Amino acid sequence: MKILSITSLAAVLVSSQLQASDVKHEQTISKVEDRKSIVVSKTDFKKYFTGGEVRIDPVYPKSDTKTHSGAYVTFEPGARSNWHTHPRGQHIIVTSGVGYTQTWKGEKRVIKAGDVVWCPQDVKHWHGASKDIAMTHFVITEADESGKNVTWMEAVTKNQYNSK
Repeated sequence: MKILSITSLAAVLVSSQLQASDVKHEQTISKVEDRKSIVVSKTDFKKYFTGGEVRIDPVYPKSDTKTHSGAYVTFEPGARSNWHTHPRGQHIIVTSGVGYTQTWKGEKRVIKAGDVVWCPQDVKHWHGASKDIAMTHFVITEADESGKNVTWMEAVTKNQYNSK
């Protein structure tokens, strides 16, 4: 019986060591100088925003996590996204300034630094800066099985943006 338990213990230890050797123990560092800011007006992204200048500062791409990405997005006063949806939803963490967000059937809401917005999957919405104050937010957006994380739609009209 003791021989069996020593053998069993040895098998468990060998198995643990094999599993541990399969696990990577190194962190990945994404250097800031390797992530260039994207000035929207100078790219094809400009068709997804209106009302002013927008800058996207990628933090980590979906390729790092296989499921979601994160980026800072800065909207100058009056700038906003088009209406859009996310197949897995989106977290919006306002890091500075004042902005607005609105769902298709909802009212426009004011968001400020420190606010966190959860937009559920497939809910049509937009977000951007207030009329007089720029806004930066950090967005975390998950992709679906096909790799898609957003469906872009029509621009937010001046009347929609200026609504109460």
